Amino acid sequence: QVQLVESGGGLVHPGGSLKLACEASGTTFGIFATATVGWDRQGPGKQRELVASESFTGGTKYVSGVEDRFTMSKNNHKMTVYLQMSLLTPQDTGVYYCTLRWRSEDYWGQGTQVTVSS
Repeated sequence: QVQLVESGGGLVHPGGSLKLACEASGTTFGIFATATVGWDRQGPGKQRELVASESFTGGTKYVSGVEDRFTMSKNNHKMTVYLQMSLLTPQDTGVYYCTLRWRSEDYWGQGTQVTVSS
């Protein structure tokens, strides 16, 4: 069973930065390397939305509004996905979930809270 564990969330002032990490276990290097991985977030009173995703063949995509501030990366050998976030605004507040899709199976972690507030 694939498990995803996020870390790196916290409280940050507007304009600040955070780097989230998501470590995968219960899968193989080959599956992780070719799976579609990404980050979703759910803000207070908002629907869950895709923030960034990376597929084996399609590159990395970002939701509008974060592409100049967020950078997603992946270390296949560590089976870890990262989300570097900068110039954070209060609108970025929410629970950030790591996601992994392999064929028709979807997995996600418990989430890590990001709060942007002065």
